[in-house]
Amino acid sequence: MPVIQEVATVTSKGQITLPKSIRQALGADTGSKLSFELRGNEVVVTRADAEHEDPAIAAFLALLARDIETGQNVSGLPEDLARTMLEHAGFKAELGDDFDEDVEI
Repeated sequence: MPVIQEVATVTSKGQITLPKSIRQALGADTGSKLSFELRGNEVVVTRADAEHEDPAIAAFLALLARDIETGQNVSGLPEDLARTMLEHAGFKAELGDDFDEDVEI
C-alpha cells in the first residue's frame, strides 16, 4: 500500500474528519468501524470491521492450515475429504472458479 500523508485538525470536542484519501485507502464508508492503536508517538488506524479480523478465528484458521500442510489431525475427517485437503495443501484457492467434479454437501 502506498504511503499517504494527510493532516487533520482536532476540534474542541476531540474530533477529526478523516481525510478522503485515507477513507478511500481503508475502504471506510459511513458506518465503518475503525481501530486506533497507539505505538509510541504514532497512531495506526485500521478497519475494525474488515473480514478476517477476529483473532480467535485467525488463530484457528492458521492452526488448521498448518495441520493440513503437515498432514496432521486429518484422521478424524472422512477419508475422501482428508485426501482432498492433503492433495490441495499449498495450492491457492480461486473462489470464483468452477468445480471440475461433483460436490456433495
